[in-house]
Amino acid sequence: MTWREDGHERGVLAVVPARGGSKGIPGKNMKRLGGLTLVGRATQLAVSLPWVDQVIVSTDDPEIAAEVMRQGGNAPFLRPEHLASDTASSDDMWRHAWTAAEAHYDRRFDVSILLEPTSPLRQSTDLAATMEALFTDDHCAAVTVSPTPAHYAPHKTLTVGSDGRVGFLVEDGARFARRQEVPALYHRNGLCYALRRDPFLAGAPILNEDCVAVVVERQVVNIDEPFELELAAWLLERQDRVASAALFAETA
Repeated sequence: MTWREDGHERGVLAVVPARGGSKGIPGKNMKRLGGLTLVGRATQLAVSLPWVDQVIVSTDDPEIAAEVMRQGGNAPFLRPEHLASDTASSDDMWRHAWTAAEAHYDRRFDVSILLEPTSPLRQSTDLAATMEALFTDDHCAAVTVSPTPAHYAPHKTLTVGSDGRVGFLVEDGARFARRQEVPALYHRNGLCYALRRDPFLAGAPILNEDCVAVVVERQVVNIDEPFELELAAWLLERQDRVASAALFAETA
């Protein structure tokens, strides 16, 4: 699959962000799911896509860099220390990876996708859909999102005061007692971000005013806590069972 503009085929860079430190789950990016490390799973999928020109990792950890290379990706540099802290921004990390990759490979990448290892239930169709959304109507950015369950919406969120009394986060929140009354809301799921080069390297944020959403309706998980790793394993097993059942039905 290629995307062209005025006959020019765009260079596509896939970046897997995976620093070594993690407070919720120590060594999180190297945890295994379905026989693969989280960082290895993201790398393998990116490498399998014929329309991706280079797959690199942005990491400060030599062990993670080696794992990415074992899975067919590249680690042309280690992330600088100031971009590997808890307070470093994703925007700065991605800009560094993008410009460092261009310097290393001596070429321009017109588009880049970011694949967070902690969202391991991505599929190739998610990435293709994000790219298609990026180029439809010439957007600057595209991001995968999931519907936010109504009971997690701000309209249903409660506060607890210093006196222990319950209140509503949203003014007039009491009127949203019924789930059907809560407006449709969405949250980032980490499956894929896609950006055009020039606006982003000029300083536009990842979620800029021309960022279009790609809604993913199926259940996915973003791993921050140990339980979410267990949940991801269960969802992956269920996903495989459904796929096997569909294949059996087609061949029966």
